Amino acid sequence: MNFKLKSITKNFSYTFVANFLSLVVSTILIIIVPKFIGISSYGYWQLYLFFTTYISYMSLGITDGIYLRFGGSHYKDLPKRLLASQFWFIVFFDLMANFLILYLYFINYDDINKLFVVAFTCVTGILVVPRSLVTFVLQATNRIKEFSIILIIEKSLYFIFTITILLLGIKKFEILIYADIGAKLFSTLYAIIICSDMIFQKLENLKTTMREVWINISVGIKLLVANLSSMLIIGIIRISIEKNWSIDTFGKVSLTLSISNMLMLFINSLAIVIFPVMRRTSKDNLIKLYPMLRLGIMTPLLGVLLFFYPMKFILSMWLPQYSDSLSYMALLFPMCLYESKVLLLVNTYLKTLRRENILLKINLLVVITSFILTGITAFLLKNLIVTILLIVFLLALRCIISELYLSKILEIKVLKDIIIELIITIIFIVSSWNLPLLDAYYIYLFTYICYIILKRKELTKLVQDSKNLMNS
Repeated sequence: MNFKLKSITKNFSYTFVANFLSLVVSTILIIIVPKFIGISSYGYWQLYLFFTTYISYMSLGITDGIYLRFGGSHYKDLPKRLLASQFWFIVFFDLMANFLILYLYFINYDDINKLFVVAFTCVTGILVVPRSLVTFVLQATNRIKEFSIILIIEKSLYFIFTITILLLGIKKFEILIYADIGAKLFSTLYAIIICSDMIFQKLENLKTTMREVWINISVGIKLLVANLSSMLIIGIIRISIEKNWSIDTFGKVSLTLSISNMLMLFINSLAIVIFPVMRRTSKDNLIKLYPMLRLGIMTPLLGVLLFFYPMKFILSMWLPQYSDSLSYMALLFPMCLYESKVLLLVNTYLKTLRRENILLKINLLVVITSFILTGITAFLLKNLIVTILLIVFLLALRCIISELYLSKILEIKVLKDIIIELIITIIFIVSSWNLPLLDAYYIYLFTYICYIILKRKELTKLVQDSKNLMNS
């Protein structure tokens, strides 16, 4: 256990640096870019970022299958000829698929700016989808250092390019997109170089390659669809806002979502490190670890909501043109609470226990719910506030259903904690939306202190158990 703990600590230090850099870069860009470019240009830039999150899922589940099949393996033991064959298969497939997407949009487009966004989204897809095979292999084989360097290269260059563009007084969203693609190009080249011994192998014959492709698709497609449907929960709502209101409104809501999602970079870094270690952990130990991990995650996450109040105050002064949309942070900020728990705790456990089919079923259920409710709130009622509030409602619903199912598998009780966290979330939203900022802050601070007092015995035990674990 001590060896595993040291391994987690070492790998987390790499991902911490990479994701801390990502957090710093994202934070600066979130704050600076809307200050220097117009609201419409910001909206198109956000539309490009929105589309690129979906184009990266065009791996057909191959990369996800590799991640699940080889999670916990050693890099030197991988079947590199098979992996090389699949890498080049993905390159060929994505070239064809992205060309088809661009052609279909081109013959039907009605907005030249959106055509530009779609075209360069396809270019991004050609870069990042093949690269995802490399990054998944690095994560699965615990080569976290190399994986982290890929992230550092991309984020550093993106930051340098973007700041240079803004300092030169260029306010075109197209140039910002060029900066993103340039950064991705360089990081992809580095990924290819460090795994050149895998990528530039003699390829297997077509029959063997396609058989392996099919195996990985059959294993990974459930996880891919589960992850994709997870994104569609919010994606359906975001695209409905763009369709029913305007690119300006889309940009404003996207800004608020970006601010609310900043914490997810840190959470993702933890999840990346934990999964390979969990795969080597027995089910009995997983059961023992869950209550510790849950309390250790939820206590600081509930505390993070306190940062909403100074953030809203400062950002309202810095970005007065977005002051109306920053009010939506009161509705959206708790999403980090439920997204973080799902990503770091629930999904990690379900993937470790190879219950990807459950992830898929739950996410699809919530996607269908999102589709129905968004149709009502956005298209029939045309109520923007209720449509935005749906995001937190649906993410909380997905989180609660997933954790209740997981608790049955692990035979542990979590319903009481779920209810407490739900009550705290409701107190935060209602007070922050309806009351002056300072009054809402004191109410939530009091609520959080009550939670700490309620959990004081469990927190004391958690600290003691953590010390014992460190010394074992």
